[in-house]
Amino acid sequence: MAKIIPIASVDTPVVPTGEAACDSAEPFALMVLGDSILPEFEDGDVVVIEPEGLALEGSFVLAYRNKEWLFRQLVRNGAQWLLHPLNPAHPDLPIADLEAVRGIIIQKSKPGRRRAMKRYVD
Repeated sequence: MAKIIPIASVDTPVVPTGEAACDSAEPFALMVLGDSILPEFEDGDVVVIEPEGLALEGSFVLAYRNKEWLFRQLVRNGAQWLLHPLNPAHPDLPIADLEAVRGIIIQKSKPGRRRAMKRYVD
């Protein structure tokens, strides 16, 4: 299961779990851990999250479900929303509504490789 960890600079204070480190409207960066969203996102990729972005079907999202932060693709199956991993070794996870979605991925990059960047929102 891909998990994410916050990227912090030396000047960034450590914030206890459950407290917001940024204003809720500010984009922030996370590092992808795991393989559930392969091949699009690899372990170690850095993603930029827009907390107030518009979550549409097919968007890559950061979601909070069952006390766990997840990075998945948002898909719809009839009336139900799912958090879909791209790696078939992981299951789709249903969510009751879009309240679980806490932001959309707007960009990814590979640490140390400036030109290896991709944007997901125009």
